[in-house]
Parts: sequence; structure tokens; C-alpha cells
Amino acid sequence: MNSLKPYVLFLFLIFIPFLANNFVVFVNSVTSSSSSDNEYTTFFDAITSINSKASSMSDKNQSSSSASRASSSSCEVWEVNCSKAVLGLALKRENVEWIKVLRRKIHENPELAFEEYETSKLIRAELDRMEIEYRYPLAKTGIRAWIGTGGPPFVAIRADMDALPIQEAVEWEHKSKVPGKMHACGHDAHVAMLVGAAKILKNREHLLKGTVVLLFQPAEEAGNGAKGMIRDGALENVEAIFAVHVSHEHPTAIIGSRPGPLLAGCGFFRAVISGKKGLAANPHHSVDPILAASSAIISLQGIVSRESNPLDSQVVSVTSFNGGSDLDMIPDTVVIGGTFRAFSNSSFYNLLQRIEEVIVEQASVFRCSAMVDFFEKEYTIYPPTVNDDRMYEHVKKVATDLLGPPNFRVVPPMMGAEDFSFYSEAVPAAFYYIGVRNETFGSTHTVHSPYFMIDEDVLPFGASVHATIAERYLIEHV
Repeated sequence: MNSLKPYVLFLFLIFIPFLANNFVVFVNSVTSSSSSDNEYTTFFDAITSINSKASSMSDKNQSSSSASRASSSSCEVWEVNCSKAVLGLALKRENVEWIKVLRRKIHENPELAFEEYETSKLIRAELDRMEIEYRYPLAKTGIRAWIGTGGPPFVAIRADMDALPIQEAVEWEHKSKVPGKMHACGHDAHVAMLVGAAKILKNREHLLKGTVVLLFQPAEEAGNGAKGMIRDGALENVEAIFAVHVSHEHPTAIIGSRPGPLLAGCGFFRAVISGKKGLAANPHHSVDPILAASSAIISLQGIVSRESNPLDSQVVSVTSFNGGSDLDMIPDTVVIGGTFRAFSNSSFYNLLQRIEEVIVEQASVFRCSAMVDFFEKEYTIYPPTVNDDRMYEHVKKVATDLLGPPNFRVVPPMMGAEDFSFYSEAVPAAFYYIGVRNETFGSTHTVHSPYFMIDEDVLPFGASVHATIAERYLIEHV
């Protein structure tokens, strides 16, 4: 027995450093997790930690076998290794830098609806570099690219490209270089994430069980670019479509969505109420359109409060009233305008009908006439965005498996509108949000604000979610 003591001592000395090192790693991980009571910090630090440790171990050739297993897996049945492989590609240091640079180039050079020529050119240059086939133009500046077998099934991912006529108020290195124009709705990030997804999918093209269609769409902001894309064949053979929008309401990389109606249908109206001009001192010699318009505005409020189901959310808002400029004259015309919203097509078109009826009839009560324009020729009517139940479940499954159950949220419907709704009317679809809120960087302002900005750390996560949604759809063919 005594003769074994030197060997036992020798083995003990060998394993002491290993045991001590692992104990320190364990203590550090527990300490860092418990010391953070911020949901964003916990999630993002955890993911970043996973990535940095994986990169470090790869550099030391200690994880080559597991990486090989993940990348070589056929993923015919989606497993944890498949998610790790996608996330690992997205979080490679060079890919993170590349996707941020891409987004900054787009942010510095914003272009309005149907003017996205340079943005489109930049996207096409990246697609050429990756040897991805595409068709251009659709809807003037749009692109339809594809990756995979070239055969069915076909699944599409869409990103919008246009900016807003807003002067950027955020002072930073990559501020908009175009006066009066800004990416204040995050479309620069949407494009970068979809190009990032293209890079991941091209890397994994040998694993794709069908074709992924990438749609880069112009003119989402009141331009109805989606209708033009559909008209030009964007959805040819496509049986499902997905899209994302950045959200300042959720911490960075948190995914949010819901089944059924997510965003409202949206329309605008402008009514011209005509009377007879006259001196204000002799109102009996005039026909007063101001009184008629005022009565119409009050009566419009009754459509929602007295004619609509309280459980069916709807909005009618008058936002504009323009009459005469002479304080001593009753004008001959008054122009009022506003917006209306609803979460179902039936409610939406009922609102449209009743708005016209109320304005015309109230005008007639005061001996005036009225004409109501809903800008249908300008395509400013957006139907509700309704998520297909199965597509929603697919997004939820992907986000939960890829980023962890705490990082998916069921969100309430919103009264905002999106022309993605035209795609969702044509094929089963799901629209989801990805959080960009990070108080540390000041990314807390709502979209369409001159102070809007995003936490760029979201970009690789958005790319990986896009890519996984598409690849898994082809495998599982939901």
C-alpha cells in the first residue's frame, strides 16, 4: 500500500490545476449571472460569453471536434448543434464587424421611397460577392434573390430599404450625410440583417432542402412598395413569408410576436366641405362650412364609441382642419382630414364607409356639400397585418430554440401599420419584432423620432434568426 503513495501524489499534483481552473470558471459564471438583475444584460452577456468562450477555445484547438460535428451535421432533423452552428457563424468576429459596417454605410446615405438606388446597388454588390443569384429591378429599386436548390419548397424573408424625410438629431460618427433624410425606422438594420442572413444561408446552402427567397423591398413608408413587389413577381412559387421590425420597446435581441392580428389596417381621408362665402357679421347670407365641419368631426367620434364592438379595437382620428384665413369672413370651403385604423378587414372597410356617410350627411344638415377622398389611387390604404397561426408558431419555436425561452415574448397588437400586410394577404406569413433597446447606448427612442437609434449588437442575432427561420421551414415544411 505504501508503494502506491508516490503515484497517488503524482496524479493529485497533475489534476490540481485542472480542478482549480474549472472551479474558478464556475464561480465566475455564477457570480456574473447572479449579480445582474437586468434582463437585457443577463441575456446578451450570456450569449456574448458563449461566443467569446467558443472563439477562445477554437483558437486553442479545444473545440474543433464539436464544431466539426455541428457544421457537418445534415440537420435533416433540427438539433441543438444546428442552432449553435448558425449562431456561431453570425457571431464570428469578422462577420459582426462586416454587418455593422454595412448597416452604417446604409445609415449614412438614406434614400426615400422608390429612390433607393444606391442602397440597392450596395446590396447587389454584396450578393455578387457571395455569388448569390438575384433579379433586379422589382418595383423600381427592389431585389429578389434566392439561395438553395432552386426548387420547392420556397420560403421568403423580406426587408424594407427606404428612409424617412426627417433630420437626424443624433450626433454620432455615422450620422446621416443627407440633410432632411434619416433611417428613423430601422430599415437600414433590416437590410443589414437580411444580407447577414444571406451570408449564413450561402455558407449552409448544401444543407438547404429547398429555396430561400430574399426580398429587398422599396417604399414601405406610405409607398406600398409591397404591392409593386408582388405585382412584379416577388412571391412567385413562395408558400410562406417572414419579416422583422426593430423595436425600442424590447431589450436587445428579444423576439416578440403574436398569432392573429398584430398590426392594424390603416387608411387616411381628406374631406372638402363646401358652403357659401359671406361676411361674418351677416352669417344668414352665407352657408357656413366651418359649422358643418365641426359637427361632422363630433359625429365621427360616435362611430367607434357607439357603433363598434368595444372588444374590437378601432380608431378614427381627425388630425387636420383648414378653413379661411380672414377673421371677418366665413369661408366657402373647409378641408378636414385624418386617419382610421382597425384589426380586421370587415371593421376597416366598415369604418371607411361610415366616415364618408357621416361627413356627407352632416354637411347636408347645414346646407353644405362634401366630397371625401380616401387616396385609394395613391395606394395609401394598408390592410391589417395578420400572422398565420402556424407561421407564428414557427417563429416562436425558432426564437426559443436559438436564443432561449426567456428571450421570446408574446406581444399585444399595435395600432401601427405595415405594408407587409399585402404579403400576409397573399400567402401564410408571420411578422415579428426584435428588440434594440439599450439605455447604455441611448437606444430608447421610438421609431420616426429624430433621436431614434439602435443597439447594433442586435444585427448578428437578427441575421441568425432570419436564417434559422428559413432553413428550418424548408426542413420541417410547416
